[in-house]
Amino acid sequence: MAGTRPYPDEPAGPFPSPTTVLEDREERPIEISAEADFGEALEDVVEMYDQFDPTDRAQGIPPTGKSRIRNWLETIADESVNVVARHGEDVVAHATLVPDTDDPESIADKGDIEWELAIFVLQDYQRAGIGTKLLEHLLGHASDSGIERVWLTVERWNNPAIALYERVGFESTGTESFEQEMAIRLE
Repeated sequence: MAGTRPYPDEPAGPFPSPTTVLEDREERPIEISAEADFGEALEDVVEMYDQFDPTDRAQGIPPTGKSRIRNWLETIADESVNVVARHGEDVVAHATLVPDTDDPESIADKGDIEWELAIFVLQDYQRAGIGTKLLEHLLGHASDSGIERVWLTVERWNNPAIALYERVGFESTGTESFEQEMAIRLE
C-alpha cells in the first residue's frame, strides 16, 4: 500500500529495543518495556491517564474519565504497538503506534502501512529524559516488528516536543493551521 505522506529518503536508527531500566534526571529508576499483551497493562495505563492533567491533552487525547480512557485504549489495543515506562508499579508514560488503515487485514504486513505515533508522559515525570528514552525504545520495538513508516502531528507551538522528535530523526513534512506533521522512516 502506497503511503499518503512524504517520508525521509534515509532511514533513522538503529534504536534500542525494550526492555531497559534507566535512571531519569531526578534519579528515579524507570523501567521501559514493550507490552505484547496490552490487556495486562491496560488498567495501569488507564490509571496513568486518569492522573493526566487535562490541560496537557493534545487533539482530544487522552480523553478524560476512566470509562472514556478505557474505551479509547481498548479501541486501539489489538492492533497498536505499545511501550510503557514504570516507576515502581506505576505507569508514568505511554507511547503507542496505531496503524493508519481501516483494513485490519492490511496490518499483517506492518511495513506496508503507515503508523501514527502518540506519546504521553505524566507531568511529574516530564523534562526528566523519560520521553526521549520511551520514544527511542518504541521506535526500536517498531523496527523489530517490521514497521517502516511512522508519522505524527504536534501543535506547532509545542517546541519541547518538536525538539524531541527532531532529535530522534523525525522530519517536518507539512503544517496545517495549528499542527505540524512530522515523519520518520525506520531501518
